[in-house]
This record gives sequence, C-alpha cells and structure tokens, in this order.
Amino acid sequence: MRSFTGLTKRNLLVFFKDRQSVFFSLLTSIIVLALYLLFLKGTFVDAMNGVTEKYPGLSTIVTATDINMFANLVLFTGIIGSTMITVPYNCLTTLVNDRERKIDYDILSTPIKRWQIILSYFTAAALSSIILTGVILSFGLFMINLQGDLHLEVLDIVRAYGVVTLGSVSATAFFMIPVLFFKTTSASGAFFGILSAAAGFVIGAYIPLSQFSGSVQTVCNLFPASHITIMIRNVFMNGILGHIDGKLAGVDGGMFVTTIKELFSFKACFFDRELGMASMLVYVLAFLVICLAVETVIFAKTYKK
Repeated sequence: MRSFTGLTKRNLLVFFKDRQSVFFSLLTSIIVLALYLLFLKGTFVDAMNGVTEKYPGLSTIVTATDINMFANLVLFTGIIGSTMITVPYNCLTTLVNDRERKIDYDILSTPIKRWQIILSYFTAAALSSIILTGVILSFGLFMINLQGDLHLEVLDIVRAYGVVTLGSVSATAFFMIPVLFFKTTSASGAFFGILSAAAGFVIGAYIPLSQFSGSVQTVCNLFPASHITIMIRNVFMNGILGHIDGKLAGVDGGMFVTTIKELFSFKACFFDRELGMASMLVYVLAFLVICLAVETVIFAKTYKK
C-alpha cells in the first residue's frame, strides 16, 4: 500500500500546486452564490410573497424573514448541487494532464498494479473535491447565517457535510469514466463546458424537477448528483419548513409544507416511484460501487502499454 499512498499523495500535490485551477474551482461557485444572494434572490422572494398574499392571513404568519431564509436555502441547495458536479470533474484534470504529457507512461512502467494506479487518481480527486466543496459549504452557511436563523441543529450541519462528502465521492467515481477516454485537456475542457451548462437543469437547481414529466424526472434521477441534491435539500430545509409549520399551528392541516415539498422535489421520482432518503442513499452507494468497478476495468484494458 506504500506505492498507492505515495501515488495518491503525488496526485494531490500536483492538483493543489496548480493554484489557478484551485482558485477558479472555488471562485465560480462563490461568484454564483454572491449573484444569487445579491440579485436573483429578489425574483424568487417576490414570487413567494405573491403566493402568501393569495391566502388571507397567511402573510402575517409566514413572515418576510421566513420567506427570505427559505429562498436563501433553496438557492444555496442548487449551488451546492452544481458545485458537487463541477468541482469533482475539475479535480480529475490531473489524470488528463498526465496522459497528455505522457507522464502516465512512467507511472505504468512501475510495478504498481493497474487497479492501484486508477484508485490513487480516484482517491486524490475525491479528497480534493471533499476539501473544496467543504470550503464552499462552510462559506455559504456563514454568509446565509449572517442574514438570519438557519433553523439548523448541529446534527443537521454534520449531516450536510456527510452528504457533501458522499456527493463528492460519487461524482468523482462517475465522471472518472468519461475522463478516462480524454487524451487532451482541450477535449476535457470542452466537455466541462457542456457539463457546466447542463448540470443545473439535471439536478433541478434552476427549475424544480417536479415541473417536468415523470419520464424526464426519471432520466434526471438516473444521475447520483440529483439524489445528492435532494438529500441536501432535505437536510437544509426541513428546519425552516418545520419552523413555518409550527407557526401555522395546524390551521392548514399541514398542506402548506406538504405542497412546498412536492413543488421543490423533496423525494426523487424514479420510474413513477418516490424514493425517500434511505432509498436514495442506497442508490448512490450502489452507483458508486458500480462506477469504481467499471473504471477499473476500462483503465486496465485501455492502458496495456
């Protein structure tokens, strides 16, 4: 295992030595977060206020502070979900760079087994992603906490970091499969552009998946990132929804919170079945194991030099 540990450490150092890559990995998500909080959030808040004004007395119970915090958490969930797609992919660039510069020839000439080589790339990318997404999560929670009570318990915050860790690992395993076929950084960068544009729609960051047909939701929920985003949404928003439901004191029979959860997809619609937190966790873990097995086979067959 000494060879595996050493190669993993080398991959980590190579990635973090490229300060520009690390900087822009963080900068993109931070800029999007700032834009949401400073500009785009207003549109979302206005829409929520319009809903409460339709029901007499509801606007006096569900205050502007509650709506503001709800909007913050909805938007932040989408940002974290998108981050757990773009950052893990960016962390895999070390593999493409090594292949383009023929460094992989030197690595393959060593007595290290093929599965150890691919696992070292995966481990390094996953650890890098966990660190960077953890930084973004911490920054976002700090920024939103300045604007009011998050209604999150300590256990909820721990769960959030746990889900982000799982999301980083699963996304790294998934994206390593296409990355193995890229021979140049330009090809990898082109795919990243497409991925960045499509990511927000697939996970429901821009439009809730509940607004699409059942077949479209099924296709989107084939990807583990969609499940991870829904899990994050449950962790972040159950607190504020519980707070609002407590203020309503049952006058609506729980319909307000139920409607909100249906609208913003708190469960994954998968082949016309709704998956809860436990089922989504099992799906993501199973997907992770399958991806690791597939990429190990691909690497062994592709690199026979």
